[in-house]
Amino acid sequence: MKRRPGIPRIPSIPPLPGGPDGRRMLWINLVDKTGSGLWVSVTALYFVVVAGLSPGRTGLLLGIGGAFGIAGPPLTGRLSDRLPLTRVLLGVQIVRGASSFLMLLAHGFWQLLPLVAAGSFGERSASVLTKIFAARVAGPDRARYQAVQRTVVNVGYTFGGLAASTALAFGTTAVYRALLLGDALSFVLVAVLVARCAEPPAATRTVVARTSTGPVAAPARRRTAGGPWKDRGYLAYAATDAVMFLYGSALSVGLPLWIITRTTAPHGLAAAVFVINTVIVVVLQVRLSRHAGTPRAAADALRPTGMWFLMCGAVTAAAVVHAGWAAALAVIGSAVALTMVEMIQSSISWELSVHLAPADAQGAYVGVHGLAQSTARCVGPFLMTSVVIATGPAGWLALGAVLAAAALLQRRLVLRRLAAPVPDLAVPPLSEVPITVSEH
Repeated sequence: MKRRPGIPRIPSIPPLPGGPDGRRMLWINLVDKTGSGLWVSVTALYFVVVAGLSPGRTGLLLGIGGAFGIAGPPLTGRLSDRLPLTRVLLGVQIVRGASSFLMLLAHGFWQLLPLVAAGSFGERSASVLTKIFAARVAGPDRARYQAVQRTVVNVGYTFGGLAASTALAFGTTAVYRALLLGDALSFVLVAVLVARCAEPPAATRTVVARTSTGPVAAPARRRTAGGPWKDRGYLAYAATDAVMFLYGSALSVGLPLWIITRTTAPHGLAAAVFVINTVIVVVLQVRLSRHAGTPRAAADALRPTGMWFLMCGAVTAAAVVHAGWAAALAVIGSAVALTMVEMIQSSISWELSVHLAPADAQGAYVGVHGLAQSTARCVGPFLMTSVVIATGPAGWLALGAVLAAAALLQRRLVLRRLAAPVPDLAVPPLSEVPITVSEH
């Protein structure tokens, strides 16, 4: 059927990268984060109301348990280079489900501590393994896949959070247990879906040979001797990312406490911050993924990211103004700026953490990078409460300046690494043609 003249052609939507397993992983993320949304908003309340811990013991429990989670990304990332990725991810989901089910039966600090530690280990491990899976199935189009995945994650958190908010209106012990049970059952469903995923193709390694006429292929990036822990360039990149990941604590801890303790803005805005964040991410994340479509584009996007960091610090500091309406506008502006940082910086981090890693050790390198985010999540709340908020507006200005400096420093490090020539392989001339050997 011919299109009649004068009728504009409707642009087609490009297919989602990753094929059937890529789509299945999006369902896995939706189920996982819906379950997490049920639990994350009532975690502390559960330990106080149901388990009978004091607020101080609850904070200690979550802090120590969260510290165990730091070991998850580098350990499971390395395992994913040696074992089938889907089997490692399946094992992690089983650990998460078991810890949640057993938590329903546990009482007291010492019974709960190993379960909270196992849950934290599993959660952070699953995050890194999902990232590696997405990078493998989506290939060079991983930036757009990551944007879609982040949108799905936020939708899942929204579904779970709304369900938890509705259930908490009853406030009974049975409701808290039901929310934890819902989280545990989500891991069972996730494990079933993971078991149905095919093993994604691992990155290939190219064995380069030479003929009598000269080189016939360029070598791929190879791992540094000693792995990621001896690769100073990658470690420096991960360290700057750890600093920039502090924006997460600024959004989830710093800004809500700042609203309540130091501004005249309505206290209801402390909850509205998360609504603003979720809505903007769902609407704009895919569109903004173009900022990290290639490694060079991702590096260049670090400069405007630094400007957003400075804006976050300045606008949040300005929220101490006396007029309530002006303070409210400043708080909303801060939430928007932090959300813009989240969308752009997450896309940049996704692209660079994978691209800068050698193809034959991608899991180990991405696992070490995951350690940066885990560290920021552990240190961030303490910095927000004890340093940034404690020093007032100057603390927010300093935070914005430090994060902006980290973005600019990372840009220099990344551009230097991208421009560096890949070392040639020291092999004698061969007459055979080059071959590409699969990881398996």
